Amino acid sequence: MRTASWLVVAMVVGGFAGISTAADPPAPGYDAALASKLGADENGMRQYVMVILKTGPTPKPKGPERDAMFKGHFANIQRLADAGKLVLAGPFDGVDGWRGMFIFAVKDIDEAKQLTATDPVIASGEMIAEYHKYFGSAALMQVNETHHRITKPGS
Repeated sequence: MRTASWLVVAMVVGGFAGISTAADPPAPGYDAALASKLGADENGMRQYVMVILKTGPTPKPKGPERDAMFKGHFANIQRLADAGKLVLAGPFDGVDGWRGMFIFAVKDIDEAKQLTATDPVIASGEMIAEYHKYFGSAALMQVNETHHRITKPGS
């Protein structure tokens, strides 16, 4: 029994002292090339523009015209993601008119406005956009690449 107690104490003390075992994975190292590719600063962060999409003044009624508008919306999202400009997009629950968001990897709000204007839901007045500078992890730049790797073909 004394040996088991000693083992527990050694494991606890070893853990606090930073002692690792062979089973522990090595700590990841700084990857300067990846940081540069993602536009990261020394803290792994970068500037983005977040766009909040809210219900607009002219919502489209259900039907073929609305369906076509949203088909164009999703195609535009894909086009902007493929161009490396849109790093994250998704819907909200609609509470208080909040419909969705975009996060753009662009230099300023004016560029984000130009890109958002290409979206059919904005052009039609279905939604309006609100723009905010956002400073976050440069790792967001890898969301689209990772998303493709976890989406089943044909989905």
